[in-house]
Amino acid sequence: MSATRFVALGDSCVAVQFSETIDEAVNERCIAAAEMLERRRIRGVLDVVPTYNAVTVYFDPLKIDRRSLDVELYELGESKPRATNPTPRTVEIPVSYGGAAGPDLQAVAEFAGVSASEVIRLHTSNTYRVYMLGFLPGFAYMGSVDPRIAMPRLEAPRMRVPAGSVGIAGAQTGIYPCDTPGGWRIIGLTSVKMFDSSRDEPFLLKAGDRVSFVAQ
Repeated sequence: MSATRFVALGDSCVAVQFSETIDEAVNERCIAAAEMLERRRIRGVLDVVPTYNAVTVYFDPLKIDRRSLDVELYELGESKPRATNPTPRTVEIPVSYGGAAGPDLQAVAEFAGVSASEVIRLHTSNTYRVYMLGFLPGFAYMGSVDPRIAMPRLEAPRMRVPAGSVGIAGAQTGIYPCDTPGGWRIIGLTSVKMFDSSRDEPFLLKAGDRVSFVAQ
């Protein structure tokens, strides 16, 4: 029996959950399933979003009824689609670590019991997978951070985190695409824009990409 679950999220949204675990294989299946569903161009489906271990489908209940959509989603859940781009691209992100650009760098160093320079080395030594986009346009959830520097988020979020801030929240790392409140541990800053509505492709990153941080 398939472990796939269908979870209603209101009257116009449903999630197809492939697993309760989070790993690259599950996430790859989510990305491939989302691509397959988008290619079908089902009338009434407004948006398809791959997440860590599920595909979230937003639909117009006036254009497609839930029963008809469930048939499509059941086929999706039972299939084993492959991603259209089996070779992910790697994007290098230059980062200025510490100082005013990374106000939490020293706190992360104390959490890990290492120097600030070692935190930078650990953060830049991994190539991170983009598991999903969410929270804000262009905000990529990436993992996995070295366990030694996987510091939990702030207990009280800052009222303003500058655009381009590079942060850590447990095993995840990410880049804030715009000025916003946020609770991740900020260790650096990049000038690279995660989201730019003037570009042909506004989002710099997409699920399945790899990211390499480079200290500058």
